Amino acid sequence: MKQLSITITISLLVFICKSTSFAQNSNDNLTHGFQRIEHDHYILEKPTKIINAVLILFGGYPQLAADIEREFEVFSAANENNVAIVYSNINGKLWLEENVKELMASHIQGIFEENNLPKDNIIIGGFSSGGTLAMLIGDYLIAHKNFEIAPKGVFLVDSPVDLAVLYEVSEKNVQRNFSEPSVEESSWLLELLGDKIGNPHTDISGYEKLSLFTSQSGYYGNLKNLKNTKIRLYTEPDTLWWKENRRVNYDEMNAFYIKKLAERLTEEGYKHVEYIPTVTKGYRSNGQRHPHSWSIVDPKDLMKWLLQN
Repeated sequence: MKQLSITITISLLVFICKSTSFAQNSNDNLTHGFQRIEHDHYILEKPTKIINAVLILFGGYPQLAADIEREFEVFSAANENNVAIVYSNINGKLWLEENVKELMASHIQGIFEENNLPKDNIIIGGFSSGGTLAMLIGDYLIAHKNFEIAPKGVFLVDSPVDLAVLYEVSEKNVQRNFSEPSVEESSWLLELLGDKIGNPHTDISGYEKLSLFTSQSGYYGNLKNLKNTKIRLYTEPDTLWWKENRRVNYDEMNAFYIKKLAERLTEEGYKHVEYIPTVTKGYRSNGQRHPHSWSIVDPKDLMKWLLQN
């Protein structure tokens, strides 16, 4: 997570400005009836006949398209339901400034236009920081009708929805000095958040401007355009695993604030919000037990939800 990817603004500008062929490699998978298109910025699995929906996926901080494909075994379920999948290479962001949202929207629009993808049923989702991107860009696309790619649904998978809390928990992790990966990541987060947004103990306004949710003030304004959109919030609140492996308490976990976000949105009249806590489903592709994983999402159930009106 400490290793940063190439700046999203630069990479998207390159994408938008290029007029050469979008696909690096394209082939027909006759067994599955899907065409696979590999591009610098994404991998697309596209049904060769009927396309019932398009699923756009963003990975966590270090994850590229191939990593999402490996960690989230969704292709088989998509194949059964003729759903196209866009595995995005865009990562390296915990929040999105307005200019970057516009670039991302143009990037997504380019994928649809160049690959003749239908725009009537789009779902955008992501894991960890990728879930934050999915929610923010989904909100932006619904607000900006000119892109004509408004999603019908958005979802996140164990994402850090409250950046102010992320800062505060990072402080505690450094003080605890228990887990080397946790201390390394938390030290980096404190530097990043402190430099770019500030100290939430003294000024919360910058965090309200950029976070999905600020639990301290109850602010959720960055999701205001999703009120009539299907929303799923996945998490696996395995308090024992986090306590044993990171010395983290429940009120320091993503799961705690994801639940609070679900409650807040429901209170404010968001009628299509589903909070989905799972139990012992979190495993990495190498078999490692970890509740912070793509695998907490059931692909078949996701397809059912995706195809519902």
